[in-house]
Amino acid sequence: MARIGIMGGTFDPVHMGHLQIGRQAKEEYGLEQVWFMPSGQPPHKRDHKVTAAAHRCAMVELAIEGQNGFVLSRSEVERPGDTYTAQTLALLKESYPEHDFYFIIGADSLYEIEKWFRPEQVMAQAVLLVAGRAYDRAHPNMDAQIRYLTERYDAKIYPLHCPWVDISSEEIRRLAAGRAELTGLLPEKVIAYIRRKGLYKNT
Repeated sequence: MARIGIMGGTFDPVHMGHLQIGRQAKEEYGLEQVWFMPSGQPPHKRDHKVTAAAHRCAMVELAIEGQNGFVLSRSEVERPGDTYTAQTLALLKESYPEHDFYFIIGADSLYEIEKWFRPEQVMAQAVLLVAGRAYDRAHPNMDAQIRYLTERYDAKIYPLHCPWVDISSEEIRRLAAGRAELTGLLPEKVIAYIRRKGLYKNT
């Protein structure tokens, strides 16, 4: 039996914040591995273009290269149609019944999770690890929200105590479109890949 962290997201592109949260989850909760899982067709992002899965997976591979315990999972990008977290976790539990899964989310998702597809199944199938600021003006009552969800859904939800990295993939795409400096925001190999493939030029 192993403790496996799941880092989901579009990763468009993957950045230093994602890697830092993955490292903190691994260290703080004794995870053997963290699986970085780019989303396939996220239903909540139909309103804007998402970079092709092949590019997003390639960038994750470059970002986690040489990082012990970090793994790329293509579980969602290889599934046709809309991909929902509840279904993903059910398939993982079916394929790997010996593992315990820890699903890593941001503070925003903690407040939106009840709007997800079958949220009760998400919280029944994985421990939730929540990354956020120690005090976040947008979410000043994170502990109260954790208590509420824990009591209502019999969920296991724990905070990740990591320094906040104020980086967003949306901002990185904007900077990349303007040929701005990206050093420090992304691993150098990912920056080189974006430039080589001409990604985000029309963002």
